[in-house]
Amino acid sequence: MEGNTVYDELAEGKVYSEAEAIQIVRQVAEALKHAHDRGIIHRDVKPKNIMLTKSRVAKLADMGLARAATDVEAAMAEAGRAYGTPYYISPEQIRGEVDVDGRADIYSLGATFFHMVTGRVPFEGPTPSAVMHKHLKEPLTPPDHINMQLTAGCAATIEKMMAKRRDERYRSCAELIEDLDLLARGEPPRYAQIALDHQVFDNLARGEAQQYERQPAAPARPSGPPMALVVTLGVIAALSLLGNIILLVVLAV
Repeated sequence: MEGNTVYDELAEGKVYSEAEAIQIVRQVAEALKHAHDRGIIHRDVKPKNIMLTKSRVAKLADMGLARAATDVEAAMAEAGRAYGTPYYISPEQIRGEVDVDGRADIYSLGATFFHMVTGRVPFEGPTPSAVMHKHLKEPLTPPDHINMQLTAGCAATIEKMMAKRRDERYRSCAELIEDLDLLARGEPPRYAQIALDHQVFDNLARGEAQQYERQPAAPARPSGPPMALVVTLGVIAALSLLGNIILLVVLAV
């Protein structure tokens, strides 16, 4: 097949525009949906395995690690072993879990999407094990904190694809494709938007709580009359008493 891979273009320093990345990722998601609908998991989605024809049609290649999702015997034989490429591997693959499903491919495609629009891999480290540890434990830097040109919807979509807990990712490529189509039309995503809203509200709640804690307590207001009034009345009473004394002295004389 004539053309480049996404990896070739990234290696040359290319950072994809949001629109072009969405177009490519959507095509790969379609290929994965086709495989998942037939019970096949790719397990090694990465830039090197995404071929681009001269007309910019994306083709998903290298099914070397693919296996049937229902192949229990193969899954048991691989239990406890990590299969995939460290920069793009899902947490459950790192842990060598038996019941890996299509959401692992969605995670790897999300890591590829992240790389395409930021120009860097999601997690870096001196060794493959260090990188995999970060996939398991380290929070993902929001992609729009790296590439300020990204829309909040695109960033939220990538973050949902790369959720460490697979139950928080897209349940299927069909859901992912729906959100990618919305992004391509300039509309907010349907599924990732929920996670985005919760994050915003959580941040607001934390900020308001901290602000409330920092505010000094207001001094207690006296329950009686104001101090100035008390002083004024005292002066009047003193002057009145003094006047009465003077009057008595005059009368006595």
